[in-house]
Amino acid sequence: MSTTWRHELRLFFIALQFLTRLPVPRWVGFEPDWLHASARHFPAVGLVVGAWGALVLALGHAFFTPAVAAWLSTAATVWCTGAFHEDGWADTCDGLGSGAPRARALEIMKDSRIGAFGAIGLVLLLGLKAATLADLPLPLACAALLTGHALSRTAAVGLIHMLPYAGDPDQAKAKPLAHAIAPQVWWVACGWSAALGLVLLAWHPGWWGVLVACGLSAAGLAVACGRRFRQRLGGITGDTLGAAQQVVEAGILLTWLAFARQSWA
Repeated sequence: MSTTWRHELRLFFIALQFLTRLPVPRWVGFEPDWLHASARHFPAVGLVVGAWGALVLALGHAFFTPAVAAWLSTAATVWCTGAFHEDGWADTCDGLGSGAPRARALEIMKDSRIGAFGAIGLVLLLGLKAATLADLPLPLACAALLTGHALSRTAAVGLIHMLPYAGDPDQAKAKPLAHAIAPQVWWVACGWSAALGLVLLAWHPGWWGVLVACGLSAAGLAVACGRRFRQRLGGITGDTLGAAQQVVEAGILLTWLAFARQSWA
């Protein structure tokens, strides 16, 4: 294996270690700069999480009802990531839902305790995702999981690239990601999502319409989240990136459900 490919594999494992609780080989090691560069492979980690959710969903369909299978799949992806993004969503709901000024909202988001807005937001979001998966035919649900997890992490990388960090970079949980990433990191992340689209089109050419719609949904929701974060907080934080990932993921699942409904009509 060439040095370049070995380093890219290392960066993928760094991203996997950062975004999930899955083990990585010992030879990977760690340097702070690697985490910054590994953002290019965040969508690839999304593919791993989405594939895991699809596997659990398929097994659930084999033994249980679609509703139970959907909840098991949702729980499996939450376990896989250690609720990393869901925690960010809850903190963002608490911070922005309070209507507090910027400085106070950032303080609320740093608080490890969950508030009413965070709890309500979690219940509604997890319920929405599970209900959407339960209402999709299994092949479409699996494709939705793959695209949802990959494109939502591509959207998060885009926000890192385009928006400033709202808090104190020195106090950030992941300091390297508190700084802007290079354009090529963003383009590689987009490449992962484009590659997934090509694979899905090869599997089912009739999905080109929904895949285009998913791309537009991801872009639109990411822009909407970014504008909201910039207006209220002055930029992004780790929590808002997790929130954006969750919003885009849910939006893509709903896009697949809308496509399925139109196909059934």
